[in-house]
Amino acid sequence: MNTLTATAIALTFGVTTLVSTASAEVLGTYIRKGDQIISMHVEDGLLYCTRVSDGFELCHGMAEQPDGTWKGKKMKHPDMPRFMTFNGTVTFGNGDVTLKGCAAGNSLCQSEVWPAN
Repeated sequence: MNTLTATAIALTFGVTTLVSTASAEVLGTYIRKGDQIISMHVEDGLLYCTRVSDGFELCHGMAEQPDGTWKGKKMKHPDMPRFMTFNGTVTFGNGDVTLKGCAAGNSLCQSEVWPAN
């Protein structure tokens, strides 16, 4: 491989990486249960929140609502079997975020509040 080809490949890879990184807007990191760092970002207009230590995705593709909350049907709880999903709502506050997940429609719900990191 000549130098020009290697340079072209490196530039293409760099631009591709930059474009894919630029499409995700990081909203911040939050602390769950005192020691779990959760990264929250918007990608292609949808909210995702991921536990940094192992990549577990708690919020998957939640859509922003007119009232500023984010809702979706693919919220997961790290203490439940991974195949289970819940109707979820995420609300950003002043320095924290509240997550509410519900099963069986909206009859069985649990909420958590995470402070900003």
